[in-house]
Amino acid sequence: MKRIVTILILFLLFAVSVYSQKDHQKADRLYEKAEQSYGRHDFMQAFKQINEVLKEDSAYCNAYLLMGDIYYDMQKPDLAINAYTKAVAIDSALFPPAFYIMANLQFELERYPEAKRNYLTYLSFYPKNQTEIRKAERNIGLCDFRADLMKHPVPFNPVNLGPNINSEGYEYINSVSTDEELMIFTRKGTEQGANESFYRSIKNDSKWGLALPMEPPINSDGNQGALCLSPDGMFLFMTCCSRRDSYGSCDLYVSHRRGNQWSEPENLGDVVNSTAWDSQPCLSADGRTLYFVSTRRGGFGGSDIWRTTLLPDGSWDVPQNLGDVINTSSNEMAPYIHQDGRTLYFSSNGLKGMGGADLFMSRLGVNGNWSVPTNLGYPVNTKDDEINLVINAGGQSAYISSAKEGGFGNTDIYRFDLPQEVRPAPISYVKGKVYDKNDLHPLSADLELIDMQSGKVVVNSFSDAASGGFLLSLPVDKGYALNVACKGYLFYSQNFSIENGRDLNNPLMLDIPMQPVSVGEKVILHNIFFESDKFDLKAESTAELDKLTEFLQNNPLLKVEIGGHTDNVGTDQHNLDLSQNRAAAVFKYLADHGIQKERLIAKGYGKTVPVDTNDTPAGRANNRRTEFKVLSK
Repeated sequence: MKRIVTILILFLLFAVSVYSQKDHQKADRLYEKAEQSYGRHDFMQAFKQINEVLKEDSAYCNAYLLMGDIYYDMQKPDLAINAYTKAVAIDSALFPPAFYIMANLQFELERYPEAKRNYLTYLSFYPKNQTEIRKAERNIGLCDFRADLMKHPVPFNPVNLGPNINSEGYEYINSVSTDEELMIFTRKGTEQGANESFYRSIKNDSKWGLALPMEPPINSDGNQGALCLSPDGMFLFMTCCSRRDSYGSCDLYVSHRRGNQWSEPENLGDVVNSTAWDSQPCLSADGRTLYFVSTRRGGFGGSDIWRTTLLPDGSWDVPQNLGDVINTSSNEMAPYIHQDGRTLYFSSNGLKGMGGADLFMSRLGVNGNWSVPTNLGYPVNTKDDEINLVINAGGQSAYISSAKEGGFGNTDIYRFDLPQEVRPAPISYVKGKVYDKNDLHPLSADLELIDMQSGKVVVNSFSDAASGGFLLSLPVDKGYALNVACKGYLFYSQNFSIENGRDLNNPLMLDIPMQPVSVGEKVILHNIFFESDKFDLKAESTAELDKLTEFLQNNPLLKVEIGGHTDNVGTDQHNLDLSQNRAAAVFKYLADHGIQKERLIAKGYGKTVPVDTNDTPAGRANNRRTEFKVLSK
């Protein structure tokens, strides 16, 4: 009896096995047909055949893998992940690269914890593909980095600048003037082969006016882009490509403004430009350092950030690479050096970021080294490319070009509040007009701004010949000496301080009347200083004394009187002696620096010639002064 039962059981098992083999063989045949349909890119037929496979065998792992491949090719990542997930749930060891494929899809979808888990699972199978291993290991670190940024988002409130600025095409922010009254940007149309052109907008009543194309010679029939407006508004540095005088595919050019007219762009020459691609210029506030991007030899990667400095003779020095703290083996782009002179913003797809190209900030230390770049954070940076960024002078706001949903076109310009931790030092500015004191006509004059504490020249600029206007950006909480010189005129000097917190909408305004050189005219030397109740010249007087020396050298026929004046504090004789000794100290400095003594007279007036009341501290300070007067010419 037991034997009969055993035979019966064996028979039943054999029957089930035969039936299962036939069932599996049918599923195999259907799967082969699905693969053939997939090979012909007949995805709908392949899906139909896959469903038939799963009806025959719901645990047919390869069917889910093929389904995932089809959804992958159809660019439906969520459905592809679902299919691969079902496949590895049935048999995780059948095709371990499925974990790698899923991880890549989840990585692109910014599902970083899931991506990391699947990368680790893939690596646990000890794969042999070294390229995949390196990518998995790199992306695991990026998963942690990006997940952390997304867990701690920075404040980000981008405001679209509206239809006066943005179009259905592409807008790329280039420059915003120091006073935020002028914006220049690059626009590219949507038509095939469209060139880039420069547009400008002027702010009226806190609103940007309708952007208009810049007139020739700035815009031309060729291809130009990546423009920088100098902080004083007098120069445009721009990129022009494939011009007759180009040294490479794209070169750096400069144009000078006179009134509302710009000069023909001039190539910066073969010291700055190379036979490669040179683009994306940005000028420092002092006008002496030009940052730009180049693919020239000697860099660390595809495109690097370089800088060149202006030499005393007006030529540019050999460019220097910013080094491997800033530049990587990939691409660094779009440098923006803030007017504080030490905070650099740029874009990189080689530094650790949210994906594509991210925006970074680095500060220049007192030792001349750049700090390790700081990612501007999420959601300022996203998985897409963030490249163009411009910061306003005060450092609170930024302008960015972005392809965000809900815009007017492909890429729009937005304004947002810059996160506190990546803001530069605040900058204010001085704005004014230089003109002839007698007939009030505007003058083009040289302006030199000196940090009174360090004695260093921080800005060299000039006023516009057509309007006499000028604008100088400068750090706050410092004292400055301003010297203004114009051929045929006595030079002008002034000093002032910029307080922290000064409203950028209410800058320091200076009208500068220039006195033609004529006998009897006087100039107050505002930037000559003495120790209290002494006649020892302070070190911060040197810049003004050198300017006076230069003025006398340029006007060799002039004979001048150096006059010393005091307030009414102290005895008459003491004040007379003090003023005489102070005038003599200036006399000696000039004589020691090459001015013939026969051209100089030192005279002390004591308190006898006040220019203000002696009843207030401010009035007495104005009366304590040094002047020079033209005696003959």
